[in-house]
Amino acid sequence: MRFLLTLFAVLLQIDGALQAAPLPKADTLQLKQHITALTSTAAPRNYKNIPDLNKAATYIKDEFRKQRGQVEEQTYLVGQQEYRNIILTLGPANAPRLVVGAHYDVCGDQVGADDNASGVAGLLELARLLHEQPLRHRIELVAYTLEEPPFFRTEHMGSFVHAQALQQAQAKVIGMVSLEMIGYFSDEKNSQRYPLKPMKLVYGSKGNYISVVQKFGNGRFGRQFKKQFRAEAPLPVKSVKAPAFVPGIDFSDHRNYWHFGYSALMITDTAFYRNGNYHQPSDTADTLDLLRMGQVVDGVHRAILKLK
Repeated sequence: MRFLLTLFAVLLQIDGALQAAPLPKADTLQLKQHITALTSTAAPRNYKNIPDLNKAATYIKDEFRKQRGQVEEQTYLVGQQEYRNIILTLGPANAPRLVVGAHYDVCGDQVGADDNASGVAGLLELARLLHEQPLRHRIELVAYTLEEPPFFRTEHMGSFVHAQALQQAQAKVIGMVSLEMIGYFSDEKNSQRYPLKPMKLVYGSKGNYISVVQKFGNGRFGRQFKKQFRAEAPLPVKSVKAPAFVPGIDFSDHRNYWHFGYSALMITDTAFYRNGNYHQPSDTADTLDLLRMGQVVDGVHRAILKLK
């Protein structure tokens, strides 16, 4: 009996140690590798430079294949040209879905390190962190094409195609998270701007935080994810909820999930309200803060695991 009691106590200790084991963290070297690969194509990965856009898509697909899960391409035509989303699915096949996405194309002739190699690098690192974890939801990690002009706000956006397919399949979706520019931070005063001047009094003048952006009436998922992300992220998190017509609120792929009735939000460094390199040739890898990028990914990772 004493032996059995001792064995039981040891097993309890082992179980407690396993439960208390810290979650893995984002690897800044991995983030740097992904950003370098995405920003080093021969020509900018825009809708005109199809070989370079496809090279980025292939890189993403190859990285997704390193994880446990189902990898697929979602292809569609714009005119006679084929474009593709890359999707990695993790977790229980019949569970409600949580979509996390980032666009891999750029606007014009620039390498787009923050916009949006940072979001895609975060997506790839999130895939690595999630694939060994027991998951409550079916997680769809999606790298979108054609988020940028001239396709922004059109049905040719990769995220529109993906969201429409979910609706047509009558999929149960708990929500969507868009990773849109997550790599630029500044501790300097007046480094942060806002669409409305009074916001500066509430959110401060330093661009040293990550923001959760959503529209009014975004539902239970928006409230729950914001709460978990704010609690789990190792850097300051500020929440912005406003009507969709406020400039910047719908400036990414999450807008298309709203269109189909899904709750969706954006995680962002606030783009051109902070980063003066937005859509410029100066949006290069050396301007990014990999440490804080990793902290954003860690926050998303932990929030996903805590969602009910």
